[in-house]
Amino acid sequence: MKNFVQATCTACGRSTEVETYGGINVAREPELKDRVKDGSLFVWECPHCGRRNLIRCQTLYHDPDQRLMIWLLPEGALPEAQLETVEKALAAQAEGLDGYVLRRVDDVGSLIEKVNLHDAGLDDRVMEMCKYVTKMELGAKDPTVQQAPFKFFRIEGPDHEITLTYPRDGQMQGVRIGFNVYEDCRGILQRNPSVQAGPGFARVDAAWLAQYFR
Repeated sequence: MKNFVQATCTACGRSTEVETYGGINVAREPELKDRVKDGSLFVWECPHCGRRNLIRCQTLYHDPDQRLMIWLLPEGALPEAQLETVEKALAAQAEGLDGYVLRRVDDVGSLIEKVNLHDAGLDDRVMEMCKYVTKMELGAKDPTVQQAPFKFFRIEGPDHEITLTYPRDGQMQGVRIGFNVYEDCRGILQRNPSVQAGPGFARVDAAWLAQYFR
């Protein structure tokens, strides 16, 4: 579902009409999935100065085959009056989506992470626990790491080694963890059934996990 909106370049300040997607159904348009995963679907280039800018708009990502829906809603992307209407419409839609994973995210990076996690067959709730444990271990040597936003990057190799990334000193850093960490965290969540995602389009992130583990 394409839309056209006026966007302002962050470099030269000039306005340009850019193409956005209010809805992305990768079963109907499978070519969009790669553009979501590499982030190019959310970037526009200013025709006046060449600066590449991030599109800030709300988008509903839908993968019927994977039974996955992710609602991307950057802060301030919708007026308050319109936000309430959209939230009610999505809540009504969620009621008829038994068996779906429904998530809400605030930024493109989190949307990409959720898609990659689901494609890898991993549970984002467990991955938040993995990130928390890894932060605590690294933070014992460098406390500043505990404040960094960790993201799942990939799982690879015969041992299913997981790579997480995080920013530090203006550069992206990577840390690898064994799949046994994921299995241990999955066991922790299984022993704590109260740790669940909320109803509807739930947020599952570091703030969500902090409600249960501090």
